[in-house]
Amino acid sequence: MENQRGECPCVKEPVKKRNNGSKKPQATLSSAKRVKSTSDGRLLHGAKAQVTLPPAVEETELLQRLYNLLKAKGFQTRMEGVALLQDLCKSSPQLISTNIVQIFDYFVLRISDSHKKVKQKALDVLAEITGILKDALNPVIIGLVEGITKSLNSKDPRVRAAVVKALDESIAHLDKVSLLKEFSYQWSQLSGQALLDVAERITVLVEWVYARSPEVVEQDALPVLWSFLENKALPVRSANVRTVATELALALYEVMGTKLKKCAASKPPHVQENLSKMLGW
Repeated sequence: MENQRGECPCVKEPVKKRNNGSKKPQATLSSAKRVKSTSDGRLLHGAKAQVTLPPAVEETELLQRLYNLLKAKGFQTRMEGVALLQDLCKSSPQLISTNIVQIFDYFVLRISDSHKKVKQKALDVLAEITGILKDALNPVIIGLVEGITKSLNSKDPRVRAAVVKALDESIAHLDKVSLLKEFSYQWSQLSGQALLDVAERITVLVEWVYARSPEVVEQDALPVLWSFLENKALPVRSANVRTVATELALALYEVMGTKLKKCAASKPPHVQENLSKMLGW
């Protein structure tokens, strides 16, 4: 597994910009529109003549403004960017959905922002817009899960509450198979309470995912259970470790039945023994 990346600096550009086919912003026309005149100085058009920008140009300029705000140096300006994204998701969800990858290259940096006010605002907004955008967020699940889980160990209760809500909203509205895969991967990169939080979400997803993609549960969720049962020193100190592990074991046994016991047969004796104690075999 790769080591977890450190928190991105607040003004860092996206690591990898994706080309989503958007045109570069065109120069903004002056609000005082130019009008042509005749040779004797008379205006061809009235003083109130307006030049209307094509919708595509207006959208491009709006997106560029959003990007500039989200990557700004000042934390208050970055918060303005988060607020603008929130407004656009409500007023123009199709625009956001169409440009979701490029937008979230910037926004994902804000949900793990070094400034806690920006981070909390971004997480609060993420929880709200997840229910609006829903499946449109599936292309950016990997970045979202990584950004969310980075903040699960926050000591700030408001940030902690915001990140838990964002996590639960993702389970309610996003692709559950993809989520289970990414939760299982991130679990191996986590420590402390975050490790238990993610394990609990994996448990929640097991039944739904197994009914549709049993191989995903066996390949991704089952290794999490084995890690709990191997008696290795997990990077977490909590009396809830055994409870969380038992809940995961029960969820897996509920869907796999005796197949779970067969899978355990290839594991070391102490793993089999621990599993038997948990399930009362």
